[in-house]
Amino acid sequence: MTNPLLATDSYKQSHFKQYPPEARKVSAYVEARKNSFSDDVLFFGLQAYLKNVLLKPITAEDIEQAERICLAHGVPFNRLGWFQILDEHGGLFPLEIKALPEGTLAPSGVALVQVNNTDERMPWLTTWVETALLRAVWYPSTVATLSFKCKQVIYRGLLETSDDPDAQVPFKLHDFGARGVSSAESAALGGLAHLVNFAGTDTMEALEAGMDFYNADVAGFSIPAAEHSTMTSWGPDREREAFSNMLTQFAGEGKLVAVVSDSYDLDNAVENLWGNQLKEQVLQSGATVVVRPDSGDPVATPLRVLATLWDHYGGSRNSKGAKVLNPAIRIIQGDGMTLEAIGQLVGQMIEGEWSLDNIAFGMGAGLLQKVNRDTMGFAMKANAMKTSEGVWQDIYKKPATDPAKASKAGRQAVILDNGRLCAKRLDEIDPDEDQLQVVYRNGELLVDWSLEDVRARAANHLQETLQR
Repeated sequence: MTNPLLATDSYKQSHFKQYPPEARKVSAYVEARKNSFSDDVLFFGLQAYLKNVLLKPITAEDIEQAERICLAHGVPFNRLGWFQILDEHGGLFPLEIKALPEGTLAPSGVALVQVNNTDERMPWLTTWVETALLRAVWYPSTVATLSFKCKQVIYRGLLETSDDPDAQVPFKLHDFGARGVSSAESAALGGLAHLVNFAGTDTMEALEAGMDFYNADVAGFSIPAAEHSTMTSWGPDREREAFSNMLTQFAGEGKLVAVVSDSYDLDNAVENLWGNQLKEQVLQSGATVVVRPDSGDPVATPLRVLATLWDHYGGSRNSKGAKVLNPAIRIIQGDGMTLEAIGQLVGQMIEGEWSLDNIAFGMGAGLLQKVNRDTMGFAMKANAMKTSEGVWQDIYKKPATDPAKASKAGRQAVILDNGRLCAKRLDEIDPDEDQLQVVYRNGELLVDWSLEDVRARAANHLQETLQR
């Protein structure tokens, strides 16, 4: 699935015959429409599409294969148009793409991306790329937004219960989602979207994506950790030895090691193994052991484990009056974590005077897979057409059966109004005010964001949301 001429919906192959004869250019925009999930969207992912797809020229072999498939499939094929792109544009798409800076937190209903063709013989090309372009934006932007919303909840909890919230927050939500997604590409892009907000992950494809598309070094980190197969391979009668082996193999001064502890009886493991039989080994190891419950009620269970570990390891109260466990022991709750469950657990920890220093959260498919294009109402719609007379005329839809699906008319712009981004028509503002900037034109990447840039922008928005 590497032929870019097939990375579209079948019906779009016939659209080159459908625009009116006076059409010269078509403009279209991408937005997250008003939705029940989030009032804002953390924009991310476009640059991966630009580098991975639009900077790579199409070939004659691509055209010949696509033509064979389209004709057998029952749809027309624009052989002339594609060979014009190959012969006259070096195989690179003659498009101009404008976008907000990645990492921007934009209100829903604001254009994130705007596209138009630059070769006036190809007004069909703008919306031909919709399928690939839209999914390149909606998925990582939705995951980044979900991760950002989790960060808001966790960071507020840290502000109430931690003496060092800024140092704590990067590793408070760990991505466990690689096995729960539909493809390696989803793991890479969704996992990288999470790393805009946090630095903890077990999704290694995301590290490669960060290097390839956002000029990152190693963007996320993990620690040695047990799974049920390694623990249960010792058998029920040797669970203590299984836990002890984790310390022998991986512990050391300043190190962390995570041990799943519910293979048989979580309460017994916490009370008798970690709390008694292995306590001295834990304390002498110099490491921090992270106990992982992996079943039971996702809110009540970690609270019970915290209380038991406090009874055995003790700790202190920080300047916020919150209880902080002995630094030799911590927990991570990854089972059943959703945005709502994290909120409930954080709330109950605050109420119980527990510092969030004691816990990390993990999310799997709930972070990377249980989202779809409708989660935030993502859409790409044509909004203007330049005619043979050189005039831009509005294009829009306004279905009487669903007014919520009405689209924007006219080429879009985004301006700052009292510190908030808002949508405007381009012909109603000074073009210098437009926050949409050209990132791609005719096969050339004009902006190359680093992951550091994106993270810094998102971090600034986190502080802004706390002040609202």
